[in-house]
Amino acid sequence: MNETLLRAVPELDEAQLVALLREHGEPLGALDDTRFAEPFDRYADARVVLIGEASHGTSEFYRARAAITRRLVERHGFNIVAAEADWPDAAQIDRHVRQRAPATWQHDAFERFPTWMWRNREVAEFTRWLRQHNDGLPPEARTEFRGLDVYSLGSSLTEVLRYLDGVDPQAAAQARERYGCLTPWQSEPALYGHSVAMFGEPSCEEAAIEQLRALLDQRLDYMKEDGERFFNAEQNARVVLAAEQYYRTMYRGSTESWNLRDRHMFDTLRALLDHRGPDAKAVVWAHNSHIGNAAATSMGWSGEFNIGELCRTAFGRDAVLIGMSTDRGQVAAADNWDEPMQVKDVRPSRPDSWEQLFLKAGHARSLTDWRGDNRQALRAALARPRLERAIGVIYRPHTERQSHYFRAILAEQFDAMLWFEDTTPVTPIGPRQPAETAVPDTYPFGE
Repeated sequence: MNETLLRAVPELDEAQLVALLREHGEPLGALDDTRFAEPFDRYADARVVLIGEASHGTSEFYRARAAITRRLVERHGFNIVAAEADWPDAAQIDRHVRQRAPATWQHDAFERFPTWMWRNREVAEFTRWLRQHNDGLPPEARTEFRGLDVYSLGSSLTEVLRYLDGVDPQAAAQARERYGCLTPWQSEPALYGHSVAMFGEPSCEEAAIEQLRALLDQRLDYMKEDGERFFNAEQNARVVLAAEQYYRTMYRGSTESWNLRDRHMFDTLRALLDHRGPDAKAVVWAHNSHIGNAAATSMGWSGEFNIGELCRTAFGRDAVLIGMSTDRGQVAAADNWDEPMQVKDVRPSRPDSWEQLFLKAGHARSLTDWRGDNRQALRAALARPRLERAIGVIYRPHTERQSHYFRAILAEQFDAMLWFEDTTPVTPIGPRQPAETAVPDTYPFGE
């Protein structure tokens, strides 16, 4: 934090803060109202619009994000949806929405904890719409759905081998030799990281680097056959490398592993934009903790960065960061990693939190934007740290202050806030608990 800057900002009392939020908050209609997303036309000129969520299990967050994305795709030329999801799982949705495969993702993808995060009715409704939207468009104009995350070591490794089996059997055999170091661990990558970090087992990093390099060396030949399939294989090879590094570092500390993960997600976003070309425009779906500028939060003050911070640095005002928040309601979440999903009551927000100020502003649903030249007073009022709540796939209400609140300077963390006073849980598709694994892939640091 810049303490000199803070001292220069006049500190308002709570009533003044609430009055400003009431004045600048734009009331929004019902989520199923076609006019709900109209206020978001103001972000049409951005290259990247990052839309957050204050939990991974709240229906209103998913439905609002879908409505905004539909508007940006239909009216303003956005053609990439990039989600905090694994590349191979999201690829199943992508093949479906771009007319390349049937809708099998609801049964075959997102099988690992937390299944409900993407395998839910809210996502299914959006993918049905995106498939219909793409129906009347030529292949090169269709909007894609991609995954940014790093956890899919085993499935990404399998995808690289499957691709090479089809285009270059000799290269596939060599890839199997290189990946042989990782193959015994592909279903339990966290155990690989633990064995290397704690017991000195050999690292497979060089093998993963060599395989990515070998694939890139044949880029021109492979792309002649099918550029889209090669791009998918290349990204899976990059995931294998990043995942190998992630699972080794996560036992050394949460900051290093967090930064590696968000750097990979940002690099994947850049790769998607470059692959799509100069007209590419992306909407990013991820948790507030990933898309809000980490430099304005206690995360950043302890050394972590995220996609939002990297996008703000890379794209400037061409990146828009939109947070979401709520006061109370219910959420789909678990008590601990790899435990069953529950519908849990979300406690009313703390009196010293940003959420409490939005609640007192009195809007049931609102968009508050502080980017414009006429919002200087609002930005100044939001330029001091205050508590903010974050619920991931785990919710522990009995230790909520320690487990879920952190300090943030809202004016620098986001460009706007989407507020819902009361919220409800997502509706999962299929079983609530995945097959048991020895150690969850995201343990112990995944958001």
